[in-house]
Amino acid sequence: MKKQTLIIGFLMTAASMACLGQGGKEAIERNFHEREALSHFRYLASDELMGRDPIRPEIDAAARYIAEQFWKYGAKELSNANGYYQHIPFRLSSPPTKGEVAFGSKTFSQGDEMLVLDGPSLAGSYELVVAGYGLEADFEGKDVSGKVVVCNVGGPGNLSPRGLFAAGRQKLALAQSKGAIGLVEVYNVPTVPWPFVANFLNSPQLTVDKTGGGQSIPYIWIKDLNNETINAIGNRQLTSADFQIEGKINKAIVGKNVVAVIEGTDPILKNEYLMLSAHYDHIGVGRPNAEGDSIYNGARDNAVGTVAVINAARYFAENPPKRSILLCAWTAEEKGLLGSEYFAENPLIPLKQIIYNLNIDNGGYNDTSIFTVIGLGRTSADFLLEEAAKAFGKEAIADPSPEQGLYDRSDNVNFARKGIPAPTFSLGFRAFDDEINKYYHQAADQVDNFDLDYAVAYWKSYILAAENIANWNQRPRWVAGDKYEEVGKQLYGN
Repeated sequence: MKKQTLIIGFLMTAASMACLGQGGKEAIERNFHEREALSHFRYLASDELMGRDPIRPEIDAAARYIAEQFWKYGAKELSNANGYYQHIPFRLSSPPTKGEVAFGSKTFSQGDEMLVLDGPSLAGSYELVVAGYGLEADFEGKDVSGKVVVCNVGGPGNLSPRGLFAAGRQKLALAQSKGAIGLVEVYNVPTVPWPFVANFLNSPQLTVDKTGGGQSIPYIWIKDLNNETINAIGNRQLTSADFQIEGKINKAIVGKNVVAVIEGTDPILKNEYLMLSAHYDHIGVGRPNAEGDSIYNGARDNAVGTVAVINAARYFAENPPKRSILLCAWTAEEKGLLGSEYFAENPLIPLKQIIYNLNIDNGGYNDTSIFTVIGLGRTSADFLLEEAAKAFGKEAIADPSPEQGLYDRSDNVNFARKGIPAPTFSLGFRAFDDEINKYYHQAADQVDNFDLDYAVAYWKSYILAAENIANWNQRPRWVAGDKYEEVGKQLYGN
């Protein structure tokens, strides 16, 4: 009798262990610690972190907290990281106390029709050279040494606000390498209103420092919608300009992506990585609202996503799937997708081994019966995301507001451009309406007005979606005809 009881007990234990190994909805439910997850949420969106602005010191407390959770749950450091961090050399450039440039009889002033975006102070008269879009071919046959290069903003097919700024950074480095002492880009893009641009850029700008710790040259935008100034320079009607830029301050800051890894169980598939990512920064302290609150806590954008990655660390450390899990909390998304861009250009895991990026970013939600997947319909793994949502009583829908260009406005795009299938798993919204705008980049975006039952379902669904992909017997692929299909084939060699 005792022997039979022991056998039965052994079989029940073995069955239980097998069940744990199977994962799935039941395992996620069984292993999910709701109060602990909500505690993470409450802290990351608390006033103590002052809105997690990447140029404020509180961002380091947020990074340390995330790293501590990775460590506590058993996720491992990457061998080529700085502990749980990837350090990023940032450069903070503040607007000048005085900024004026006179092109003949026309004077441009800081914040009005001119923006000084980087570089030191500058005073004096300097010769001007027009160089098309400021690309390599535009410098052919031109001597720009000791002169100020003037070029059009952006480039052919590159006229989005973020694209303009990113392209300018590359032009700045190129002009400096050619010996120029300054770069002036002519803003002549009527589709993006100048007041919008000036409001966004007439403030301290954070960029990845590509000078190696050296000094940049002055980098200036001027509003010239009718191309009058650049044409006058090109026709040699204007050959020089007078610069009066004073009070420029540039500062080095070390940014931190928080990264960790959980090794997969399959001897072959563990060499492939599923990247789970979310940005942990927000916009910090801003203009007080009607209630006098000036701290932009960013519960929806994107503390809720950061907690999803932390929850995934806890679950997968105890229930590792076949593929390895790469956990990434990005910094400086709100400053131009800088943290994820730096990782994409300086990967700690070879990009060809990262088979999928399940990213999270959010503005808010207006329908708790759904999750909105930005990029649904673009990869072969879509059905696995839909199944994960359905398991927790939700429906996964595609982007209902393609006119917003959301796919290209979050960290996922930095990996899609490299060829990695990369959707963004977002809270449910059917339109960018007043309910979204009520909280999006507002001081009102707080945990105490968040539907916490919905948050829990969101976190669980995200984990299940990740597990589905990490255990899938196929590699996710871009659908035929997608604009990233070809670069994906180049990355993976198929």
